[in-house]
Parts: sequence; C-alpha cells; structure tokens
Amino acid sequence: MKNENFLAANNARHLWHPMAHPADSLKNAPKIITGGHGVRITDVDGRQTIDAVGGLWNVNLGYSADTVKEAITKQLQQLPYYSIFRGTTNDAIIELSFMLRQFFEPDGLSRAFFTSGGSDSVEIALRLARQYHKIRGDAGRTKYFSLKKGYHGTHTGGASVNGNANFRTQYEPLMAGCFQIPAPYTYRNPFNESDPAKLSQLCLAALEDEIAFQGPATIAAFIMEPVLGAGGVIVPHETFMPGVREICNKNGILLIADEVITGFGRTGSWSGSRHWGVKPDFSCTAKAITNGYFPFGAVMITDAVADVFENDETGKATIGSGYTYSGHPVGAAAAIACLKETEKLKVNENASARGDEMMSGLIELRKKHNVIGDVRGGEGLMNALELVSDREAKTPLDPQTIARIHSAIYEHGVMVRVSGPNLILSPPLVLNSDDVKQILSALDAGFKAI
Repeated sequence: MKNENFLAANNARHLWHPMAHPADSLKNAPKIITGGHGVRITDVDGRQTIDAVGGLWNVNLGYSADTVKEAITKQLQQLPYYSIFRGTTNDAIIELSFMLRQFFEPDGLSRAFFTSGGSDSVEIALRLARQYHKIRGDAGRTKYFSLKKGYHGTHTGGASVNGNANFRTQYEPLMAGCFQIPAPYTYRNPFNESDPAKLSQLCLAALEDEIAFQGPATIAAFIMEPVLGAGGVIVPHETFMPGVREICNKNGILLIADEVITGFGRTGSWSGSRHWGVKPDFSCTAKAITNGYFPFGAVMITDAVADVFENDETGKATIGSGYTYSGHPVGAAAAIACLKETEKLKVNENASARGDEMMSGLIELRKKHNVIGDVRGGEGLMNALELVSDREAKTPLDPQTIARIHSAIYEHGVMVRVSGPNLILSPPLVLNSDDVKQILSALDAGFKAI
C-alpha cells in the first residue's frame, strides 16, 4: 500500500478521469477513497461518509456483501476465466442464465446475452434490434428513437441515442438515423406543461408525429430508461412507458428498456419496466447485477425476439457481436451470489420504504432553501435536486456555487453526485432510516453553508 504522501503527490497526474476535464482534475484534486464498509466509504484522510451515490448507482448491497466477495474468491480458485464464444462455455454462466430467466420471467424475458457493462449492453441491444428486422426481411428498419435527457452510455451507438449534448458534441458526427423526442420532464419542457399526465400525452403525441414523419418501416427500435437517471432523475407519469409500448406495438418497433440503473430493485420494483407494468423486447442490465464488485452486464431478450433468431434458416441470425469477457465465470459467480442476496434481503422493499422517507425530507428541504428549484424522485431510492439561482426564472445555479455546496455536504458526512445543475442521490438499497436522516441533515448543512 502506498503511503498518503505518495497518493496525494500523484493524484490525477497520470490518469484521465471519465466525465471530467483533465485540467480540472489537476487543479481540483479528486477525493481519494481508500475503504468501504456497509453504506459508508473512507477517504485517504480517514474521513467516513455515507455514500449517497452508491458507487455509481451500482453498489445496491453496500460494501460489505461478503457472500459476493466469497463467491468471487472461490471462482478465481476454480476457474478464473474461459470464453463462451462458439463451442465453449462455463458452468457458472449456465447457472446464472437460468437464474436470470426466472428473475425476469414477469417481464417476459427469457434469454441472456452477456456483456462487460452497461454501455456494452446498450450497444448489443441496438445491434440485435437491427439484426432482428433483417432476419425478418425488414432490412429498411435501421433508425433508433430515444428521449432527450436520456443517457445510454458512451459507446458510439449509445452516444448516438443519448439525449444530452454533453455526451455528444465533442464526438460528432455520430451514428446516423438517431432521433430524440421531448422527455416527460415537468420542470423544463418545450410545451411549458407542468401537469405530468398532460405532459405524458404531449410527449407521446410527439413520438407518434415523428414516427409518421420518418416512416414506421424505417424504425428499428425505441430505447428509454424507465426512470431517466443521469439526465436528472426524471420520473415519467405512469401512463408514459405503457403509452410508448402501445405505440411501438402498433408500428412494429422494438422497445429497448435501459435498466442499467433501474434494474434489481432501485425503483422499489425488481425492474423499472415492471414498475410501470410494461414488457420490453430487450432489457439492458449491468451495475447492480454484481453490486459493482465485477464489471459485468447482460441483455435480456423476450421469447418473441428469440424465436426469430433461433428459428432462422438463412444464416442471418449468426450473432457477430461479443466481448472477450462476455460470460466471464468470475462475473457470473458474483452475479449469482448478488442475485441471491438481493432477493434474500428484499432490497426492493427497503428501497421503497426508505425512498418515501427520503422524498419527504427533500420536499421539506426545498421549503427551507430557495436554491432548490425542483425535487425529483419518489420511485424507490433515486432522487435529484435541481439547483437554481432564481426560482421564478429557473436559472441554473453556477457550477462554482454548486461545487461549494457539494464540498460542504461532504464535510458533513455524505457523498453526493453533481450532474450539471443537479445533485443526484442513489444510495445503497440497504441503508436504514438513520442513514436517511444523516443524508438529509448533511444536505441541509451544505445549503446553509452558502
């Protein structure tokens, strides 16, 4: 273990951080995290804080999931790696695929294609959607629809369907044939509509209009997060995702649910799609599938799509996609243990209960602090506070002030995440009521500090 002086001297000097300007990381040294236990992390100075970011939406079981760690150790001793490319497989991935079929049965999903993470899962789903239509003789269906403010990873395909310019502008031109419609974002939308139910219908009408304009026979898939995460925890009205499903069905368009964040209990339901009563054609998963302890992901596929691939006699269904670490046995072992622990602890129920407490507390904080323009969430343990300098004008708060608030909250014992004008909360799903109170107290103190 390198000493503290070495870590401080070399912090951010020999690596570039994702989602950050390299010069900013050099100027403002990142916090060095050296330990984690339960729902708390420890930095290089020995300061303990509640990790209200949950790693990066993924450490649902916290940092002390010993059964998952033990499963990883055991698998490393037995079989540390073997490929599942054509002709070979491993025992752990067979067991996991069976368990995932059972877990996702209520969503109508029965097959798994394994990946190394969320961006990989999105890329595979986009590719398989196009391939599905080609197998069926609809080779003209190549376009993708998505939501503005949506986030779908950083691969070229995922960036192309992203609805946030921050992840697109510096890498354009991206993939052609990708179109975004307005998100059901009540705080800011082009319709100036604050009623969630009415906004849902306006966005659905915009989707139908764009489909008619582009031509249904040119569209392969619509991809969406059941709750938009990185875009600022935008919770759609309960009619929205079912409405999207109905429109997709009517026009022969596949529905891809990006469940990288919302899967495995985050919303208070076992999946975000199930939360809204929707069965997608593909579901992209990662993050909490191994509690963040191993890079791993899976695309879950419905029977109807699987039948087209498995009954193909033309050779068009040969899957020309995959990764060296697809179906990694250590990742599979971690996922098996994680899935068992996730169900055993009923983290979805705790997420729902603690989420209600969090949402109530955040609403009270908004009454106290004018800098909080909007409070979003209310579906499990995922929340955002949108910060403004002027509530009436909804003027976003400047980044420097947001940075000061973030630091003050950390000094009071809680790590939160900054995303644009938003403070995002996505804590482990095993936190208790006292942890919720500490998070709310630290937020209060952070706002008071400015």
